[in-house]
Amino acid sequence: MAIVQTGPRKLERRDLPIPAISDDSAIIRIEACGICGSDYEQYEGVLNTPMPVIPGHEPLGIIEAIGDKAATRWRVDVGDRVAVETMLSCHSCDTCLSGSYHLCDRREIYSYIPLTSEPALWGAYSQYMYVAPNAVVHKMDKSLPAEIAVMFNPLGAGFRWAVEIPQTQVGDTVVVLGPGQRGLASVIAARHAGAGTIIVTGLAADADKLKLAKFYGADYTIDVDNENAVERIAEITKGRGADVVIDVTSYATDPVRETLSYVCAGGTIVLAGVKGFKPIPDFVTDMIVMKEITIKGAIGVTASGYGKAIDLIESKTVQLEKMHTHNFSLEDAELAIKTLARQVPGDESIHSCLIPEV
Repeated sequence: MAIVQTGPRKLERRDLPIPAISDDSAIIRIEACGICGSDYEQYEGVLNTPMPVIPGHEPLGIIEAIGDKAATRWRVDVGDRVAVETMLSCHSCDTCLSGSYHLCDRREIYSYIPLTSEPALWGAYSQYMYVAPNAVVHKMDKSLPAEIAVMFNPLGAGFRWAVEIPQTQVGDTVVVLGPGQRGLASVIAARHAGAGTIIVTGLAADADKLKLAKFYGADYTIDVDNENAVERIAEITKGRGADVVIDVTSYATDPVRETLSYVCAGGTIVLAGVKGFKPIPDFVTDMIVMKEITIKGAIGVTASGYGKAIDLIESKTVQLEKMHTHNFSLEDAELAIKTLARQVPGDESIHSCLIPEV
């Protein structure tokens, strides 16, 4: 059984056959699928993904069947738990061979491949999922609760966006814009990397998330609805600004403009929150020139980020359960998406996932 998206805001249950595998592929039984902001964008139809399609690109599962070549390459076998990376790249072009396989021109994304493309089970809103020969998988400890193990994706983003891309150093001041699951993951990763001071901004409605940010290691939080973030960051940093600023807010363009005021001379800004291709009003590029600011984009996660995240999860040294708020059944996929998007009165989630029942 799988949940299939047939149009904008249209999900339906379908029974689909489990396909045979080749010597180079596998089938996993989905234990959990993480829910993220792009799931909502796909649900709304703004991503223009082909349909019908099975959503879900944060799969955690148990290998039910695997070909010999795949088992040798991935170093896993039937019964092992694996985290499956979101992107399917060719692994043979110049971009892939340079290490930037997430930018491959021929890359595909799990959950964006339609049912018309055999063998159909390309998304994790399902009891079972096909793992293609060009997939990248990571073995994980089976003793971990599935809802914690599946955090490999947002935590991987935290390590890549807040540490690897900006090359965060011990003692750096880091500002994280947005206290959602990836903002909190950025706090965890920056603290793990030895950041000196961590500041997190959010809205008044994010009060509980900002408290959680402090629990995970933020030194300061700023409610931008009631505080002047530019003045407060200048005060905290004694006028210097932050070495690293990470924007993980979605759709809001004001935070991008404001990063130029938050960052120090010679500092780095990482833009990881998509804005729906909207322009940034009053974005003063002279500030970039005069302060020699480095601005980097961040799309997706690569193996090193996933690896660091999995190591941290398996270490059990961080109370990740405090970030996890909801488990949903497959049949409640629409409710899961709407809860994350704050469309359910009186309820909202930070990290949530679907837990299929087989």
